[in-house]
Amino acid sequence: MAHADTQRSKWLALALLATAQFVVVLDASIVNVALPSIGRDLHFSQDNLSWVVNAYTLFFGGFLLLGGRLADRIGRRQMFIAGMALFALASLAGGLAQTELWLIIARSVQGLGAALVSPAALSIVTTTFTEGAERNKALGVWGAVAGSGGAAGVLLGGVLTKYAGWEWVLFVNTPIGLAAAFVAPRLLLESRDHRSKTFDIGGALSVTAGLALLVYTLVNANSAGWGSAETMVLGAVALALLAAFVVIERRNAQPLVPFSIFRLQTLRGSNIVALLIGMSLFSMFFFISLYLQQILHYDALKAGFAYLPLALLIIVSAGIASQMVTRIGFKPTLITGLLFITVALLWFSRVSAGGSFVGDVLFPSMLAAIGLGFAFVSVTIGAVAGTSEQDAGLASGLINTSQQVGGALGLAILAAVANAVTDNSSAANGLVALNDGFRTAFLVGAAFALTGAVLAALLIDGRDSRAAVEAAAPDEAPQAVAA
Repeated sequence: MAHADTQRSKWLALALLATAQFVVVLDASIVNVALPSIGRDLHFSQDNLSWVVNAYTLFFGGFLLLGGRLADRIGRRQMFIAGMALFALASLAGGLAQTELWLIIARSVQGLGAALVSPAALSIVTTTFTEGAERNKALGVWGAVAGSGGAAGVLLGGVLTKYAGWEWVLFVNTPIGLAAAFVAPRLLLESRDHRSKTFDIGGALSVTAGLALLVYTLVNANSAGWGSAETMVLGAVALALLAAFVVIERRNAQPLVPFSIFRLQTLRGSNIVALLIGMSLFSMFFFISLYLQQILHYDALKAGFAYLPLALLIIVSAGIASQMVTRIGFKPTLITGLLFITVALLWFSRVSAGGSFVGDVLFPSMLAAIGLGFAFVSVTIGAVAGTSEQDAGLASGLINTSQQVGGALGLAILAAVANAVTDNSSAANGLVALNDGFRTAFLVGAAFALTGAVLAALLIDGRDSRAAVEAAAPDEAPQAVAA
């Protein structure tokens, strides 16, 4: 049996963990292009169809923090295996769905499995690889597969829907998930936090219910109305649950989330910036897909292939980012990435109702891919820098939660902005009015990214970034001599 205590076995472990994360991220977007087919086959109402996506997002975002802490307490490898098995079986159940309720429940359980897998996998990466150049390279691989997962999901979803049927966008996860769960004991070492023997039930229930309800409120706000009583009441209850969580944690001798972790300035700053990355980038993918299909009239397959340059360039830029972090630090790399994203979104805000793929999508998407690779890798490194091994799952759960909540918040805000502009547009042509909404949404997304760059400069401790460079220096020295 191989263990992650040699260089070869470490990188085999990373291949397994990165594959699992790729599938988890992929599944948030792979069903998007299959929605029309799903709606026809299962007789979905138009209002309920969005819940094929939202159910996954809701349970994924809501349970991430709990999943990260369970990984610390119960065992990271154990939670990874349990999460992969649950994810695989829920995918099988979803592909076999005969009714809309059946599919929505299966997607919810998929999201729960993903919330167990993702923080466990990232925390195993951070505990397996030594802080410095080795971990930077590992997180570069992690960032490449996680960052490209969303784009690859649109492409793979289009291919599978056209040639195999919508069921296969779910069935494809089952063999991968079961295989990952099977080989995990052979490639991954078990690790956990041995400091606590009790589990904070009150904290777990309040934070999970609060986060899940917050995500639900955000994704439901556009259909219910931002100023509606439903949105206001649900939002107030979500905030009350999260406030109760804070009170419970402060009074608990062994809390689910020890707030002492937030004394780490770079961790705090990285999570705030990750929220803004999610707000700008998740909605970018959404509006690009709509522009391709509604303005340029691409079918699902052609729209999927339009994402191929973006997905490939993310992989390349994430690899470059891991080297930049080692040489100049994660803070400058993060700021650079966010500035690339800002410029890309400003360019997207110039899209035309009579535009073209090359002129309006290809080049700004390449800039966005570079920015995403730089930002995703560096913000992840910043979020786990300086944390103890015992809190690896918690730190991993926090950064994942920040990105997911940011994605839900950004999409809710920008969809509302786009809809309002389109509805109030004076353009006689409906496509021009629709395009006006997209342009404004991209412009607001650029403001989110620019705010993220400013906050990265202000909130992330440059000393931690420089310390990461110094920690990597001994690993880089032999390479320099060899060169």
